[in-house]
Amino acid sequence: MKKHSILALAVLGALAMPAAAEEAASSTQAKAWPPRIVFSDGTELAATGNFHYDYNNYSGDGYGTPATTFVDDDDFRRREFGMTLKRKGYYDFVAAYDFEAETWMDVALRLDTKGLFGKDMGKVRIGQFKLPVGFEGYTSTRATSFMENSLPTQAFYESRRVGVEWAFERPQYLWNLGYFWGNDLQGNNPGTTVAMRAAWTPHKSAGDVLHFGVSASQENPDSEVNGLGQTILPSVRWRAKPEGSLTTVRLVDSGNLTRVDRIRREGLEALWIKGAWSLQGEYLMQQTRRDAGLPSYSSDGFYVFGSWVVTGESRGYSAGNVSNPVPANKYGAWEVLARYSSIDLNNDGIAGGRENNWTLGVNGYFGKYFKVQANYVMVDAKRAGLSADPKVLELRAQFSF
Repeated sequence: MKKHSILALAVLGALAMPAAAEEAASSTQAKAWPPRIVFSDGTELAATGNFHYDYNNYSGDGYGTPATTFVDDDDFRRREFGMTLKRKGYYDFVAAYDFEAETWMDVALRLDTKGLFGKDMGKVRIGQFKLPVGFEGYTSTRATSFMENSLPTQAFYESRRVGVEWAFERPQYLWNLGYFWGNDLQGNNPGTTVAMRAAWTPHKSAGDVLHFGVSASQENPDSEVNGLGQTILPSVRWRAKPEGSLTTVRLVDSGNLTRVDRIRREGLEALWIKGAWSLQGEYLMQQTRRDAGLPSYSSDGFYVFGSWVVTGESRGYSAGNVSNPVPANKYGAWEVLARYSSIDLNNDGIAGGRENNWTLGVNGYFGKYFKVQANYVMVDAKRAGLSADPKVLELRAQFSF
């Protein structure tokens, strides 16, 4: 892990500890698991974690080349650990790091205007966090319905940036507006992004949700100077894994596009939850504009999936996002799912390929902390006259708190 990451975690811990020590005498509750301290004024200091251990078994190869050959594997997919400091109705701060990917997750402070000023004018968040463009990509990694995001989410979602966001919610609608600037906390992705998401929610209660949303962003990437003093012009690459968690193979790939001036992303999303049943779908597209007379490039994709919680529980929904079903009995909650996803990277003279996948899934939820998943992915990919149709069996054990 990079030295600056270790140092930052140590600083965050050092900042939190004096406050905890000062209030320890007045704390009303301290629990060893999950590790947290709740103080007399309602402030809570807690540790968080999210660990995924996966197994992948592949049958069939890619396009018959070494670069597209799949290899069975088992390993950690995520090892996320962090801390939260919050007072419900006033503020919450989170800092988390993924020790498997060696990258910062959310590091952000969110303020609730109702608690602070007595009037609900929304919530303001500043720091590094996920951009509000898209649905599946915006979902917490501990609440994913399938083991891997769909093809278009992998390819087009912008992930995390440093910036500020305003979120405003009412019973029948919500919106997010954000401005993101500079590099992320890894020192990558220089440039700025303006992003928005809006949704109409005519039904929004436990087990009864109807959500229709739109989102859009414009990213203006900047050049950067490397350690040799050379200027590196902005570039982008659109590609996706075949929804396998432990592979580096991509069967669709636009290749590296140089001299990028602007990237626009747009999305349409829908969610329906009725008791134990749910449907979710999303359409995503991108438009890349380039300098020096180079041609622009656009591409798109979509997914749709259905879910049935066999034991009768419902998927959770709050603030425009979904969460795991909460088991109603000691045997856990069990969910069966099916997803179809598609992406088309053949456009504007670039033969990036097309891919269509079917995924069947089973999820088991045990209490608040344990989850198991099994996915079977059937891939149909074509690129530059070649075809590939591998199958992927994936298993996951998840522990989160």
